[in-house]
Amino acid sequence: RSQTDVPGSVTMSKFLLVEQRGPVAIVTMKREPVNAMNMEFWEALLENLMQMEGDKKIKAVIYQSGLRRDVFTAGNDIKELHKPSTTKERHRRFWMAQTRFLSRLYRTPMVTVAAIRGACPAGGCGMAVCCDYRVMISSKASKIGLNEVAIGIVPPKFWGKAMGQLIGSRVLEKYLTMGKMAGWKEALEVGLVDEVVSKEELLDAALRAAASMLKRPYQARARTKAMLRNNLGKEWENFAEEETGLVWQAISQPGVNRRARAHTHTQAHIHTSLHHLEFLCA
Repeated sequence: RSQTDVPGSVTMSKFLLVEQRGPVAIVTMKREPVNAMNMEFWEALLENLMQMEGDKKIKAVIYQSGLRRDVFTAGNDIKELHKPSTTKERHRRFWMAQTRFLSRLYRTPMVTVAAIRGACPAGGCGMAVCCDYRVMISSKASKIGLNEVAIGIVPPKFWGKAMGQLIGSRVLEKYLTMGKMAGWKEALEVGLVDEVVSKEELLDAALRAAASMLKRPYQARARTKAMLRNNLGKEWENFAEEETGLVWQAISQPGVNRRARAHTHTQAHIHTSLHHLEFLCA
């Protein structure tokens, strides 16, 4: 048996469970009902990532959902983008934590794999495209994309840039301007995900992908990744303050507030009906 076949140490926080199997950390996200990513969620992800980078024994990380239903994460908690539900200071802290985590994840020297079980819109997609490898399950619930246009918000600039690295500028333009979500077949065809498996095979497939990448000389692989990603990652992080202000201005518009309020209601009651989830991801 390989090291990754043997369960290892487990640590828990409010939203995350981290299991270490040899050089691989499996991070399970669980904030029922849909892993809505609020300020505290992003801060937990950032703190955890920094801790793993500081642990020389951890060479790879797999992100997966621990929810009852098939949702990787429904993306940002819409309350964080609904001006009456937040404050300017909280919004800044939320956006900075999100950007620091994603830009760091994008360029971390560790091998990163997203094990996507089900819906993966908006911030979930942003997180997945920052990883080195994406595995998705073959399910009707499996949808992925940046659908911010649906609530009248421009997709974050660097989320689009990271996604464009995978699917190319022309396909990216179609997806972003229409707020399009891809099912698993289409996602595989356009390169938004790398592999599709059954639900039962998901974690094993993610572990195989991590193990395969770890067979390469670690430093050579990590330095090559840095060569390809560091400039964009640092540019992304440096844009955070400016982007925070731009997003605050955007969510202050009355039309955006109305749409955000409607999506807040949907996200809060998503667990009562699969129809609500399909609406959110449409």
